[in-house]
Amino acid sequence: MADFDLAIVGGGINGTGIARDAAGRGLRTVLIEQNDLASGTSSASSKLIHGGLRYLEHGEFRLVREALRERETLLRAAPHLVRPMRFVLPIEEARRSASVLRLGLLLYDWIGWRKMLPGTRELDLVTDEAGLPLKVRFHHAFEYSDCFADDARLVVLNAVDAAERGAVIRTRTRCVRAERGDSWRLVLIARGQRDVVTARILINATGAWNEIFAETALRQQPQHRLRLDKGSHIVVRRLYHHDRAYILQAADGRVVFAIPFERDFTLIGTTDQTFAGDPSTAAPSGEEIDYLCRVANEYFRSEIGAAEVVWAFAGVRSLYDDGARKA
Repeated sequence: MADFDLAIVGGGINGTGIARDAAGRGLRTVLIEQNDLASGTSSASSKLIHGGLRYLEHGEFRLVREALRERETLLRAAPHLVRPMRFVLPIEEARRSASVLRLGLLLYDWIGWRKMLPGTRELDLVTDEAGLPLKVRFHHAFEYSDCFADDARLVVLNAVDAAERGAVIRTRTRCVRAERGDSWRLVLIARGQRDVVTARILINATGAWNEIFAETALRQQPQHRLRLDKGSHIVVRRLYHHDRAYILQAADGRVVFAIPFERDFTLIGTTDQTFAGDPSTAAPSGEEIDYLCRVANEYFRSEIGAAEVVWAFAGVRSLYDDGARKA
């Protein structure tokens, strides 16, 4: 008999979430992570639990509905890690009209059966404090709800809960070979020591490392090609003193968030840039830093540049490559 029912390779939010769910259902579960938990993309996010407001523009209604329902679930399950946050969306008629934004936000409020968070409202930026850090040309905005999260800690606590339900969590352990017979035989290297475990089912939850793991450990050519997309963030000294975030419309049609971060800072992100190579080497480029500063400078009175960036980080998203020109 195999040592485990389920072996999961990858200790990000997907791997630890699967481990928690599987262990809670009584499956003998082991999770294997080559570094520390959340050491990759799962700690390099925008720190948000949100439905993806801009995905409504692309007709992704099911995706947004599922994400918004999950937002409510996480808010109930982990209120110490996931907290409500109000987002200010200044109206920039040349990019999206007020009527389009109003309709989108009403749909955003309705589509996820919002129960716990306040709905959308309009703001007069001349009188509301949210207008103080913005340039004087912005007179009106919408304000809506989403959530901020401690992304890495959410991963760790999923792993802790999985372990409490019986899962074995093995960090600093690399799966160098996986062969399938009557069960999966996994060859592991941990702190220079070789080990072997067996499992009935193997899940590749390595995210951006998915194809690397398939080619090196499974010795398989991936059946479905991934598109790797890098998202970068910058952190600057806080640009304003209230506790709301901003969602800024960029000239290229994307949106950029400016979020209160660790009391004294503002987190600004993110970008979309095609990536190739080892995801562990991902880092913000000078071009990405300039892009985020430029978008922020279109809206905020306080000008920022590369010299004001106190920290920058990047993560690599694994997307299905459907042949589209843009990610």
